[in-house]
Parts: sequence; structure tokens; C-alpha cells
Amino acid sequence: MRNVVFILALIAMVGCQSEYQKLLKSDDYNAIYEAGVKYYEEKDFYKSYELLEKALPALRLTEKGENITMLLAKSYMEENDYLMAAYYFERFALTYPASTQIEQAYYYDAVCYYNISPVVTLDQSYTEKSIQAFQLYLNKFPQGSYITESNEYIGKLRGKLEEKAYNNSKLYYTLEDYKAAVTALKNCLKEYPDSKYREELLYLTLRSSFLLAENSVEAKKMDRYDMAIDDYHSYIDEYPNGQWAKDAEKIYLQIQKRIK
Repeated sequence: MRNVVFILALIAMVGCQSEYQKLLKSDDYNAIYEAGVKYYEEKDFYKSYELLEKALPALRLTEKGENITMLLAKSYMEENDYLMAAYYFERFALTYPASTQIEQAYYYDAVCYYNISPVVTLDQSYTEKSIQAFQLYLNKFPQGSYITESNEYIGKLRGKLEEKAYNNSKLYYTLEDYKAAVTALKNCLKEYPDSKYREELLYLTLRSSFLLAENSVEAKKMDRYDMAIDDYHSYIDEYPNGQWAKDAEKIYLQIQKRIK
């Protein structure tokens, strides 16, 4: 009895597979579309997007084109192919701007890029692209259904960019490239004024400015010591009892001695 059940199940599977294969070779695009929708509803997303990809060129200009494009985007997203999903969400937004699903298309496009955003140590182009996509969503739908989620995503993405900028600026300091370090540290502070690393960034800016002056030719020393004094005041005015306040005072006294 068990063997009979197994054989029947196998026959059913083969029959289903052969039906799918026949549809891939078929020119009956309406049947292909219906099967693609059925596979999507059954959560067989791979077969769904394979069939819908085939149906789209023939049915793009029909009333089914809108649904095909959205299901393609969602199927690819379910399969974690976020680049293809983003492509179809963007295509949907351009092709069907009056659709009732247009808000969803803009939001999920941004989510796809969020999922592609890599670890902090790698290039952050997709992180920036995701932020731009969420901002576009917020601009287009200021009263939208995904406002809270979008702002939360943007916060996480900006945190990643902040950490990347912090690590890069510290790297210049570690490599003793103090001129580049001063520029990178100040850019990081300008870009992320509320950074959780703010005190450390201000202190490293002071220290980098001082060491840059120390290693400069005589003609540039005074100007760079003056810059270091400005950086000292920027740190000590904000963090008079900060973690590096004593070190900052020592640097300031050294600068005064050098100037005299």
C-alpha cells in the first residue's frame, strides 16, 4: 500500500512538472499567466516568475500587464533576488503611476535595496541608494502606510554610513596621515553632527591637527597650531569634563609652548 501511494505521488509530481515544462514551451500566454498566478498563490515563486517572465512581453499592454509586473517583483523578492525585484518594482512605478499598488511599489523598491546593503566594511552604494529610495517614498506619500517603517530603515542605513565614515577617518589617523585625518574627521562631524562618536571625533580632530602642525615645515606651523587651538576649543567647550579632557589640556599647553 505504501508503495502504491508513493508511486501515485510520484506520478502526480511528474505530471505537474510536465505541465509546467509544457507551459514554458507554449504560446498560450493566457494559460501561462493563469499558471504563473496559481504558482504564486501556492508560494512556488520560482515557477511563478519563470512563467510570468514569459507572459509579460505578450500581455504587457493588456489589463493583465499590471498584475504580472507586480507579481514578478514580489516573486523575485520572495526568492531573495532583490536586484531583480527592485528592477520590476521600479518598472511598475514608471509604467503604472495611477495604480492602487503604486505606494507599495515605491516602498518595496526601497526595502529591496535595504536588503542588498552590505556590511560596513564594503562599498555602501546600495546603502545610499536605499536611503534615496526611502526618501523618494516619503516625499511621494507623506501620509503613507509605511512612514514609520521607512524612517526606521533610514535610521539604520544612516547609522551604517556613519560607522563607515567614522572607521575611515580613524584609519587615516592610525596611518598617521594627519592632513587627510583632519579633513575626514571634520567631514564626518559635519555629515553626522549628532553622531554617537562625536566626542571621540572632536578629540581626534584636535590631536590630528596638533600632530599635523608638529610635522609641518616651519612656514606652515603657526597656521596649523592656530587651527589646533580652534579644535581644542571645539572639544573642550562641548566636553569640559569629557573622557579626553585632560589629554586635550595637555595638547593645548604644548601648543602654547610651541607658539612662544
